[in-house]
Amino acid sequence: MTLADRWLLPEGVDEALPEQAAKIEHLRRTLLNLHESWGYQLVIPPLLEYLDSLLTGAGSDLEIETFKVIDQLSGRLLGIRADFTSQVARIDAHCLKDEGVQRLSYCGSVLRTMPAGLDGTRSPIQLGAEIYGHGGVESDVEVLSLMLQTLSVAGLSNLVLDLGHVDVVSGVLAACDLSADQENKLVELYKAKDLPELDRYVEGLDGLRADQRRWLVGLPRLCGGKEVLGHATDLLGGVNESIQEAIVLLKAIGESISQRFPDVGLHFDLSDLVSYSYHTGVVFAAYVPGHGNAIARGGRYNNIGQVFGRSRPASGFSTDVKALVALTDVVVSKPKTVLSPVCSSDGLWQKVNSLRAEGYRVVEVLDDVCTSDADFQLKFVDEVWQLLPLQN
Repeated sequence: MTLADRWLLPEGVDEALPEQAAKIEHLRRTLLNLHESWGYQLVIPPLLEYLDSLLTGAGSDLEIETFKVIDQLSGRLLGIRADFTSQVARIDAHCLKDEGVQRLSYCGSVLRTMPAGLDGTRSPIQLGAEIYGHGGVESDVEVLSLMLQTLSVAGLSNLVLDLGHVDVVSGVLAACDLSADQENKLVELYKAKDLPELDRYVEGLDGLRADQRRWLVGLPRLCGGKEVLGHATDLLGGVNESIQEAIVLLKAIGESISQRFPDVGLHFDLSDLVSYSYHTGVVFAAYVPGHGNAIARGGRYNNIGQVFGRSRPASGFSTDVKALVALTDVVVSKPKTVLSPVCSSDGLWQKVNSLRAEGYRVVEVLDDVCTSDADFQLKFVDEVWQLLPLQN
């Protein structure tokens, strides 16, 4: 490594300089206060855990994103968290053990082996909220509403909400009696939205009925506005009961969200497989124009706490505070700045502390360079320390 290379950070890892850091911290506090006003309690899980605990029930896709290290004390494998959900599930199941509805929120750094999307970071500051102990549509709507209000308070507008349900894809695949390899191939094609290749692949599958072929090729085309749910009923309504229930649920959620947030665009994608594999029901993502990656994402994951000894219904969402700051104009009110001589007397020390307690930013002058953004100066006048306008 050359001298010049020592300043470089790993690809996809960034840092926040003072102005951006102030915006990130201001927004973090604002959004956590919002979550608290909804009844969500803050938890702070550790940055790393034993790998078998961190990834238990989380799915293989999250394992790929997780950095692994050896614990020098125990010799066991540790994981640096790439997502908070399994940690919060462990807290609900093993630490809190509350039998009622539990609302939890969090905010902290995560680290991922690969960035999310072409312009994504590997070191987001993930903020999210999760609700445990309720499996009905009401908690899905609550989590979605909190997510949309979180983005609105952050300063985002023209939001588009994408809704899907994992039972639609799994129900179609199960009804077609496919092999594991065939299912995996179809999942790849659905994720890639490669419709021409999907058509060719389904045409080449042996033993399928005509209606099964229609289900497989039609599923990723169920993508668009509210009319998609009607098309889904026509195409898939007779496949199995779980698909019918999923369509009914999506319709109810869409109606509730449209009533609460009439300015939010609704989009349905019934073959959405981008979310983590631990999801068990509705999945959703929020987008803003001009930004390719989802700005927030979440869904239902009812079984994730089972491996910790308590299986409870759960739903939640997460977003990246750094991404929100980059997309919005976060305004941070700066305190008035006071220049002070070095505190060499008890009187000056007391005066400086009183000004700081009042909300002033007091900087002791250690050199001859004047702070350009200062507003006042402390001067010893008439035997007392006085706050005077700075004379530039």
